[in-house]
Formats: sequence, C-alpha cells, structure tokens
Amino acid sequence: MTVMETTSTRTDLCASAPRAHPRPEGEDRYTISEVAAFTGLTAHTLRWYERIGLMSHVDRSHTGQRRFTNRDLDWLGFVGKLRLTGMPVADMVRYAELLREGEHTFEERQELLEATRRDVRTRIAELQDTLAVLDHKIEFYAGARRAPERPSA
Repeated sequence: MTVMETTSTRTDLCASAPRAHPRPEGEDRYTISEVAAFTGLTAHTLRWYERIGLMSHVDRSHTGQRRFTNRDLDWLGFVGKLRLTGMPVADMVRYAELLREGEHTFEERQELLEATRRDVRTRIAELQDTLAVLDHKIEFYAGARRAPERPSA
C-alpha cells in the first residue's frame, strides 16, 4: 500500500509539483539502495520509517526484498519537506496514520499542517530578524574598513 491523498476531485501525491521519476509507473520497483541513492536517506532510516509507521507497508519481492514505487518516492519527498519544517517525528507518524485512516481525517490532517505552518512562519520571522542583525554588523565592519585611519592616542 502506498500513501496517497484523494478527494472526489483531485489526488494529492504529497509532492508540490509532479517530478520526473526514474522509471515509468508500473515498472517502478526500486530496491532500498536505489531509494537511498535517490533520497539521500540511509537504508537504516528507510527501514526505521517503515517500522515506526511513517511509511506504509512497502511491497516485497518473492525473496523478501523491499520494492519501493514512485508513490513511495513522492511520499518520502513530502516527509523530507516535513522534516525541514522541524515537525516532530511523532507528528509525522500521526499524519501518516491519519492518512491511512481515510477521508474522515481531512480536518485533523489540515489542523496538523496548519500548526506546522504557524511554527514555520514563526521560525522564518526569527530568521529574518537574525538576518537583519547580521546585515547590520556586516555593514558596520565594511564601513569601519573604509573609514580613514585615526591617529592612535
């Protein structure tokens, strides 16, 4: 089972924009090492994501090897964005659980994402303030270098 959001009018593949996948749908079976290479995650992290419920069940080959799909890659891309927001892993797992529960959880999922968005906006404002301080200090030092040397007392 892959993680995907649907409504009666659209499908949300957890990625902001469709991206080209290495293999076409239907022929999209990737080993854990291939997924690690595509995503930058380690095989250990991918197994952990599956174990904690952040990834839904990943299909297996007849020999038991995990076989990821393009939708799994899309989900991992979305999870990567959630990680960048600073969302706690427990909240990411909760989101994935809600997603698997179905459409009746839309409101709770939306609330979780809105709370994360508020946190991100707060962090952005803090970073903008920090950037302003850095810019001020950089201008100060640049101006100090341009100022004529003063005789020492």
